[in-house]
Amino acid sequence: MFNKKRSIFLLIVLFAVSLAFINKEKPTLFIIGDSTVRNTNPSYMGWGTAIAELFDTTKINVTNHAMAGRSTRTFIKEGRWAKVDSMLKPGDYVMMQFGHNEGSTPDTNKAGYRGVLKGTGEETKELIWPDGKPETVHTYGWYIRQFIHDAKAKGAIPIVLSMIPRNEWKDNKVIRANNDYGKWAKEVAQQEGACFIDLNAITADKYDKMGPVKVKALFPSDHTHTDSIGAKINAESVVKGLKKQRKISLNAYRK
Repeated sequence: MFNKKRSIFLLIVLFAVSLAFINKEKPTLFIIGDSTVRNTNPSYMGWGTAIAELFDTTKINVTNHAMAGRSTRTFIKEGRWAKVDSMLKPGDYVMMQFGHNEGSTPDTNKAGYRGVLKGTGEETKELIWPDGKPETVHTYGWYIRQFIHDAKAKGAIPIVLSMIPRNEWKDNKVIRANNDYGKWAKEVAQQEGACFIDLNAITADKYDKMGPVKVKALFPSDHTHTDSIGAKINAESVVKGLKKQRKISLNAYRK
């Protein structure tokens, strides 16, 4: 009888210890997006790689799951989001930045593989691939909404970001995404009660002050992908956006 009681007591203690260990597990900041967020080309760097230095990684894990060439549609279609979703736990964070690869007309050819429908509505386009497999293509906003819903379902906190600006200018000002993907990202975040950081506007303001010549030096070979200095500028813009919104609990993990 004594041994039985002792065994039960030990089990209770072990259970309590395991719970304490689980509760002390660090939260994770998961980052998803395209090549402007993570890039393996040695000439480029995505801001998702640079941003880890701006957080206290003794208190929070930072993992960058962005993949070059992906759109909201293909990030889901290829199972990349399912992998991230399977790792989410309550208290985690998901930063998402897409918009650079969504522009083509959705189709079953190479050019249309990653395209989405414009806007935030429920419109769809039905495709049949050469192997007979059907696919329903949705709007950009629909895919962002899916990330938000799934993250919340796991108890994680979604943070939507507008895409970084390209090195494109008009009237000596950087062209912004406030009439398309940046606008739609903001609208969906507001509709779903998710946090939103206007990364596009914050960095564009910096570029406008720097001027075209200095900004061009941040882009090694095209108008989309930055070098390491540009990546750090964008990472700092993300943190600047966080600072503006004290309600985002991720602020507690900034350096």
